Amino acid sequence: MARRIITKRLGEVLLDRSVINRKELEQALAHQKSHGGLLGGILIQLGFVTEEEIALTLTAQYGFPYLPLDNYEIDNKVTELIPEDLARQYCLIPIDRIGNALTLAMADPSNVQAIEDIELMTKCVVQTFVSTPSAVTKAIDRYYKKGTNNNQPKADGESERTAH
Repeated sequence: MARRIITKRLGEVLLDRSVINRKELEQALAHQKSHGGLLGGILIQLGFVTEEEIALTLTAQYGFPYLPLDNYEIDNKVTELIPEDLARQYCLIPIDRIGNALTLAMADPSNVQAIEDIELMTKCVVQTFVSTPSAVTKAIDRYYKKGTNNNQPKADGESERTAH
């Protein structure tokens, strides 16, 4: 899948789109420098932007389409392709598969390692949609909780995991 060459950082795109101002960006960057973390998450944490504003900015930055997951139905056979722990680790969920093309909704489309790992594991070509972290987490909770996704056998006496 062709990936867009990114010439502007997230903060610059947010400024260009008038989602944040220079002072808010500088405050978030200072927080990032001292505490670490992803800029989008920090801006959300500081209350300067919403998750959806970050997701929509990522679509503009990377050229991946935005997909709100609230009313999207996902076939359990598709979620069986990716173990729950990996879906949570990368904050992504498989949403469709046609042939060897696997469509994912993910919070961070810039995570090339996640995409490569999923492609290697599933032997599929990944197509990416952007969604908010909370929408992806909610979808993971919904579809992996159904009990139809027992990707890994449980050890004797191991209890069901609960969503965080």
